[in-house]
Amino acid sequence: MSAPVEVDIVVLGLGAGGEHVAIKLAREGLEVVGVEKDLVGGECPFWGCTPSKLMIRGAHVLAEARHVDELAGRATVEPDLAPTARRIREANHDWSDDGHSLPLQEAGVRLVRGAGRLDGPGRVVVETTDGARVYVARRGVVLATGTEADAPPVPGLAGAPYWTNKEVVHATAAPARLGVLGGGPIGAELAQAFARFGSAVTLLEVGRRLLGPEEPEASEAVTAAFTREGIDVRAGVEVERVEHRAGEFRLSLPGGEVVVDELLVATGRRANLHGIGLETVGLDPDAGRVEVDEHLRAGDRLWAVGDVTGEGPFTHVAKYQAVGVVADVLGRGVRPADYRALTRVTFTDPEVGAVGLTEQQARDAGVDVRVGLADVPRSSRGWMHGPGNEGVVKVVADAERGVLVGGTVVAPYGGEVMGLLSTAIHAEVPVEVLRGMHFPFPTFQRAVETALRRLDL
Repeated sequence: MSAPVEVDIVVLGLGAGGEHVAIKLAREGLEVVGVEKDLVGGECPFWGCTPSKLMIRGAHVLAEARHVDELAGRATVEPDLAPTARRIREANHDWSDDGHSLPLQEAGVRLVRGAGRLDGPGRVVVETTDGARVYVARRGVVLATGTEADAPPVPGLAGAPYWTNKEVVHATAAPARLGVLGGGPIGAELAQAFARFGSAVTLLEVGRRLLGPEEPEASEAVTAAFTREGIDVRAGVEVERVEHRAGEFRLSLPGGEVVVDELLVATGRRANLHGIGLETVGLDPDAGRVEVDEHLRAGDRLWAVGDVTGEGPFTHVAKYQAVGVVADVLGRGVRPADYRALTRVTFTDPEVGAVGLTEQQARDAGVDVRVGLADVPRSSRGWMHGPGNEGVVKVVADAERGVLVGGTVVAPYGGEVMGLLSTAIHAEVPVEVLRGMHFPFPTFQRAVETALRRLDL
């Protein structure tokens, strides 16, 4: 083990949050060590946001082309995943992280590739190919170790060559038959994408419905759209066993068997907390998350950002938290972290854009709830949009305060429309003020206006 090296900050994990912290603090003149055992940039650019959305974009074009006969003439559609696969490789440079690592180093970050772990307050040990290195951080350590795919304990699954989000984005052709375990955002998005590229898709969800944490109306709209596209959606089912033989996966269910060529497991993610020395700073690696205060502090000279905090497994949350950490390290005043208007988008078609609390979450929190609903297909833009216009707008209000606490837009471009509700919730704009706004005609925002009008306030 090398002699300890003193620096200002050690960032353990260089995904979206850690990368932002490291480069910003280095540009402020601090001595920063960034530790990463995988690709600098993390899940989002290489195995998450970017490749999956490129795949979804290609799938969406195929779906639109299939509406030509209804709307604009005649078209023949021959799906091919190869062009999308090329775009994915181009976007992440064949899974090279030079586009992330070089700017870090140019900013002055000392990049150390290896597995890092805490070894007491302000102290980090990194196992590299050249041996162990020890760093002592004068100002502290930032934890940003992220999450990884978590597979359920189904007999036979562990030994099978199934896909996770890491393997699926390397696909260059759509399998004839695809099984998807998990009806959360990742499973739902990729199930629909592969179906549009020609796969016969069976989507299996152990919960009662797809997108369980979201509003039930959102689940209903997405499930209906999936069913119309030929996806075999089965909710409330538990896979009893998985076998892989002769190039096929055989999934045993209570009512029979599903046979597929490839299997995508998207049943959730677990925080990377084991093996990083949390116990040496008084934290529990089995807790499932690192508890932080409003300034992202997790302990003595210790901050945490991103998925490990449990505040939302989203790149935008990690970067939001990273801004707070940078300000706190530099001793600059910053508003405490605020998650009341936490935004999230599931990029199915229709998109599910949501912000703040669901109706049930609001009721559980003791809010005097009022709800307003609007049917997107019956809105002006929905009617004009025609095929593919499934969706609903739902707003959740606190009757006592007269403000929104939650909102969901299920519609084409629902994630974009949802921005209006995000601002309203974050700024606590009175519902009466929102009702007096101009909502441009004909846009999907008109459905938001209708939902607001239907609130019993």
